[in-house]
Amino acid sequence: MVAKKGPKGGMAAGDGDEERSRVPLQAILLADSFATLFRPITLERPKVLLPLVNARMIDYTLAWLEYSGVEEVYVFCCAHSKQVIEYLERSKWFGRSNFLVTTIVSNYATSAGEALRVIYERGVICGDFVLVSGDTVSNMPLTQMLAEHKERRKRDSYAVMTMAIQRSKSSTVTHKSRLGTDELFIAINPETNQLLYYEDKGDNLKGSFSLDNALLTANSSICIHNDRQDCFIDICSPEVLGHFIENVDYQHLRAHFVKGLLDDDGISGYKVFVHDIRSGYAARIDNLRSYDTVSKDIIQRWTYPFVPDTQFAAKSVLKHGRQGNYRASGSKISPSAAIGSCTVIGNNSTIGNFSNVTNAVIGEGCVIGSNVSIEGCYIWDRVTIEDGCKLKHAVLCDGVIVRLGAILEPGVVLSFNVIVGQNFRLPSYSKVSLFKQPIKQDSDEELEYVDDSYGTVEISSSPNSPERMEELRADYSDVGDAGAGCIWLVDNADLEEEWLHSIAPVLEDQLVEIVQNRKNPTLNSNENDTVLQQSPDLELGSSDDSDDVADDSLHFQNEVEATFLRGVHENVKEDNLIFEINALKAMHNCELIDCASALFYAMMKLALETPHSSSSELVKNVSEIITKWKKLLKCYLKTIDEEIEIILKFEEMCLEFATEYIPIFPQILHIMYDKDMLQEDAILKWASEKEEADESDKVLLKQSQKLIQWLREASEEEDE
Repeated sequence: MVAKKGPKGGMAAGDGDEERSRVPLQAILLADSFATLFRPITLERPKVLLPLVNARMIDYTLAWLEYSGVEEVYVFCCAHSKQVIEYLERSKWFGRSNFLVTTIVSNYATSAGEALRVIYERGVICGDFVLVSGDTVSNMPLTQMLAEHKERRKRDSYAVMTMAIQRSKSSTVTHKSRLGTDELFIAINPETNQLLYYEDKGDNLKGSFSLDNALLTANSSICIHNDRQDCFIDICSPEVLGHFIENVDYQHLRAHFVKGLLDDDGISGYKVFVHDIRSGYAARIDNLRSYDTVSKDIIQRWTYPFVPDTQFAAKSVLKHGRQGNYRASGSKISPSAAIGSCTVIGNNSTIGNFSNVTNAVIGEGCVIGSNVSIEGCYIWDRVTIEDGCKLKHAVLCDGVIVRLGAILEPGVVLSFNVIVGQNFRLPSYSKVSLFKQPIKQDSDEELEYVDDSYGTVEISSSPNSPERMEELRADYSDVGDAGAGCIWLVDNADLEEEWLHSIAPVLEDQLVEIVQNRKNPTLNSNENDTVLQQSPDLELGSSDDSDDVADDSLHFQNEVEATFLRGVHENVKEDNLIFEINALKAMHNCELIDCASALFYAMMKLALETPHSSSSELVKNVSEIITKWKKLLKCYLKTIDEEIEIILKFEEMCLEFATEYIPIFPQILHIMYDKDMLQEDAILKWASEKEEADESDKVLLKQSQKLIQWLREASEEEDE
């Protein structure tokens, strides 16, 4: 359906109420981008067509839009547009009556802003629309967010945009989220959810930022957050497109449009609001770190129903098995091969004798030889890995061949059809392509929503034409005898970003260097600004000096919990988690027992939030989490007194909010004893101290009498 264009890119003024009521829910899907974070891969294929757990990224976005009730989707294509169009025309998305997908092509758009100006000129948008990137994975329901936006529009015609955000604490060491994106600072009016401030350069803010005093005067209360993540899912009114026409210098949706509205002192009158996601999943794949994180979330089924064992992308369905594994019926695995947890094996792939594969995604038609070790890797289609190779945290694109005995260190990226020579060792963070590294950082296709540091790059009329690609094709090899591919160099100034954006875990020495680089922060503020210190959730005018100690303790607990959860979701090694927690301990001047208490709280909360339908399943959740993470917790439990503090912490949780634990309190104590987290003396001493307490404080003690009696008898037998 194509509407006549009105003064703001919406419907013409003469259209009646009846026609408006029949306007379908539309979406603009940006399939192109203009950064280079996925190079060299995106030199040959657009990011939206890259496989994500064996389905194309764009399929996740389109499946979610259909699931959310969107009826018309306009897919904007620029570079690699032919590939995108050909894929969509062959996919299940084209030719459907209830879900219309239409492509809009412009080979000369160099930013999201220019893309939206092209769409405005086409006059296809009839009313409020969803704006999303083709690298977005979500299962969040749009109903409430859409209803809030429409209701707000009825009251205030200047409410032109609603942005989705969700809770996601960034690392206090790296100032990056679990998706590898910059820490976000936002200010919101809690009564209206109006966005007042947006700054995505958290690592440069050094823990503080400035708000104009006029904002404090105009708003009775303001909430400051650095524990929210921008989902890059927006509901927009047609005026948004018109605003890009009126401001031709606007290139980026956040850096220019959103910040432009927030900084224009009310000249336009337009307002932006936020919708805080309370249920559902939403993430945009901005870099290889987020590619790794979202892949793990998909495998762990946080994105259901968009998971490998459902046919949402019309590919071969994989069978979901134990330990979070997925396997296609056509795959062949040697009986002597060891397949670890959270592994996906695609159709027609084979794994040879005595090979070990864990936490990996293997595409279709891959051949993996004998005695191969693969950990944390993403192996796309038709890849061959010969005998004796070792790969850790690497990405291998279609058609790659890794010859006998080769070793890929963490962070390696092999672009399409690269061949690594026999017994060749590729160092960490190497990026290898059949094409030479461009001297000029001309654009391929990657959209940069937030960060305008990349600027708008000049591109030729056919940036990925056969002639241009032939110019870049390498006539030499950096990857061993009979190899094919050249290694792209990383500037020393970019090493830190390379570590933080890679799929490889950040190592301890790298974290030390990052911390050293960010010491001694400085802050500049204007006389008209009020400087606010970093806080995960600060409501102005509500703080009290007498609460500072309690606030610091709670803040530390939240920081440790966020660090632990990031470790769980990203499979971070315990040694790296210990380093991060120790950094927090030093920063907050805390003791070992503070670390232990915060970690234990996070572990028990995770068990409680993990799906379960009975007390026995909750006990199982606790047992699995304690088994996996007991070594981490034991690093901070050095004495009997500290172990007693953990029991007291558990009591406090049970009685204050985690009441589901009360009936199984003795079973949990027994598990902690069996797993050597608590010593016998700690439990018995806790029981003795509790004997002197008031009756109202003995509820959990009385429940634990059988366990305590058993421990006492066992102790007496040992003494005899």
